[in-house]
Amino acid sequence: MKKVAGLALLIGAALAAGCNSSNDSDSASSTPKNVIFFLGDGMGITTLTASRIYSVGEEGSLTIDTLPESAFIKTFSNDSQVTDSAPSMSAYMTGVKSNNGVISMDAAATQQDDCSKSAGKGVTTLLELAKQAGRATGVVTTTRVTHATPAATYAHLCNRDLENDIAAQLVPGGAGYNAALKDGVDVVLGGGSRHFLPESEKGKRRDGRNLITEMQAQGYQYVSNESELKAASGDKKLLGLFGSSHMNYELDRQSGEPSLAEMTVSALSRLTSNPKGYFLMVEGGRIDHALHDTNAKRALVDTIAFDDAIKAALDEVKKSDPDLKNTLIVVTADHDHTLVLNGYAKRTGKTTADNPGVLGLVKSYSTGKLAKDSSGKHYTIIGFGNGHNRVEGPRQNLDEATVSADDYTQEAVVRISDVAGSETHGGTDVFLGAIGLGAERFHGSMDNTAVFTAVKAAAEL
Repeated sequence: MKKVAGLALLIGAALAAGCNSSNDSDSASSTPKNVIFFLGDGMGITTLTASRIYSVGEEGSLTIDTLPESAFIKTFSNDSQVTDSAPSMSAYMTGVKSNNGVISMDAAATQQDDCSKSAGKGVTTLLELAKQAGRATGVVTTTRVTHATPAATYAHLCNRDLENDIAAQLVPGGAGYNAALKDGVDVVLGGGSRHFLPESEKGKRRDGRNLITEMQAQGYQYVSNESELKAASGDKKLLGLFGSSHMNYELDRQSGEPSLAEMTVSALSRLTSNPKGYFLMVEGGRIDHALHDTNAKRALVDTIAFDDAIKAALDEVKKSDPDLKNTLIVVTADHDHTLVLNGYAKRTGKTTADNPGVLGLVKSYSTGKLAKDSSGKHYTIIGFGNGHNRVEGPRQNLDEATVSADDYTQEAVVRISDVAGSETHGGTDVFLGAIGLGAERFHGSMDNTAVFTAVKAAAEL
């Protein structure tokens, strides 16, 4: 009898443990785990500093400055001291170092025009892990949605330039689809319709496919301007392409084109309905392009637009998760550029219609007079290590109206070519800020691959 009683007790205990385990699992699964990963493309620390001064002055703070946890991130790729966006974002998304030009594949993959000639295999991304966990997913960018940074969240390819192939990986059930996305990325917003359309419809595709109509056939609604975005249904997957190529710089944004903040809030309003949570990537992608042009003004304005999107996301998320107990927000950059702040300039305060601020000329902090180089010529506060605008021979005197104009491109130390857009990335560490669920995991000096590990653990993916 004692044995029977003992066995009964063991069975009872096991059943109780099983019930408790099930309850714990149900409780865990009923608590959403959300991640918003913000990526300022090319937003190095000097760009961030210059943008702060431009917007709110030396003593002011941007939203990114208020994030309570921070770290310095190492950005080198598998084969290069200076990374491009493809392997850097891939490292954040997969925890694996890729070679320059490669989208979310292991280190054996090399950039080739024909990926059948490249070794290597795809590596699972955070977005794919979120899909596997039944969570909603979204990608928002001001670049083409097939560009390197957004592509690294959902695609696997040996060459970032094969954007038609990258686009095909988004189309559920279509040729080239990435099956790891299951029923598809729930929200995709940005530019780049040309890689979804055939040449007969002013696109870039030579296979005759119209990926927009293919995605509509798979249950997506399609929008192409701000008003359509606002009117879009909240209960269907959403594809929004707001231009043939990249979206406009914020400085040049046209009526009818949504801002990065608007796209971010629109995505969140849809993703938050999933009771299991969501993963959203938001890229301020055109910061990078302006820096390649050594056009500081557009770079700084786009950085501020990126910061506005961070604030908008915080405000939106706190409506349902006021203490961010279930939401992790990470803000970082994939790499920096060669932008520098020159000289011992006196404080300028923020840029206004009457004050060029950090976009102006260096004035001595002690005398207030315009500083001069060795040839007696004035020079700008912002400069670049390399680019297209290197003055050959004697420099001309500069004035503040010229250097603070929208289209002015700052001078460079090394001429890379005569063509705008030739300035290179830099290899310096970048800033990361975090707030909310698991934000304490980010501190000190971290490799970009370690960011993946920290996000994955915090979100229980």
